[in-house]
Amino acid sequence: MEISDIVKLAEEHGLQLKEEMSFNEMGIDFKIVFATATDETEWVLRIPRHDDQDERIENEENILKLAKKHLIIDVPDWKIVSSTLIAYPLLKDKPALTFDAKTFDVSWNIDKEDPMFIKSLAKTLVDLHHIPISEAEAKGVKVLTPEMLRQEISDRIKSVKKELGIHPELEDRWRRWLDNDKLWPDFTTFIHGDLYAGHILVSKDFQVSGFIDWSEGQVSDSSIDFAGHISAFGEESLKDLINEYQKSGGRVWDRMIDQTIERHAAAPLNYGVFALLTKSDAHIEAAKVQLRVAST
Repeated sequence: MEISDIVKLAEEHGLQLKEEMSFNEMGIDFKIVFATATDETEWVLRIPRHDDQDERIENEENILKLAKKHLIIDVPDWKIVSSTLIAYPLLKDKPALTFDAKTFDVSWNIDKEDPMFIKSLAKTLVDLHHIPISEAEAKGVKVLTPEMLRQEISDRIKSVKKELGIHPELEDRWRRWLDNDKLWPDFTTFIHGDLYAGHILVSKDFQVSGFIDWSEGQVSDSSIDFAGHISAFGEESLKDLINEYQKSGGRVWDRMIDQTIERHAAAPLNYGVFALLTKSDAHIEAAKVQLRVAST
């Protein structure tokens, strides 16, 4: 799709754009465009790559409505929603971490050691996890009970092993995780589902100001929203985050840290599921590489 086509598409939806744009081509299902309107406002455009995205779009729209209703932080405010275009005003702050798709350079927009970031993130997660499950269910959002959590992982292991293969040490670790009753929570909460530094917006004083990319929002294991923290900040910082989360009113259990570590270790499994869903040769080959590496 050429720039002129995007300008025309936006115009058909009542949005007048300049022809100065930048792109994020990494998404499988949506082309991401950063554009400026003729009135100088900045916009994010998501253009579906396939014709079968209506259900997914509706689901994420409902998730965003819940988040906007209950959270004080910024979330994308979809002003245009159709089967051919989603558009919303660019949120004011940058993600804690940004990634250059061309050079693979990572840039940090926060001081990773600043304790205010951890405290702010913990408080925001408490607010997020208190979104009523009944409201999520009423909007048709995916809801898993505590009894369903392990079955989901078991099904993923079976599917990914059959289609892509899994290193025996990885499979053994994941099955021992499944069998350890002490690790698993006896409750579920509303979660973001894909939370890491690149999806967390921060203000100039390192306070959490927004979350983006809500497509995985659901009711599930709250440790999922902590697992991405390990990659960028490490396990010691995870302990600080969960401690602050508990002090701010978050619900925890005795082995929550261990459960979060195992969630993090299951990233290759989740990537395998994603690769199979996208049917992308590039993602499938990359997932096979991760799945064939011994557990550390």
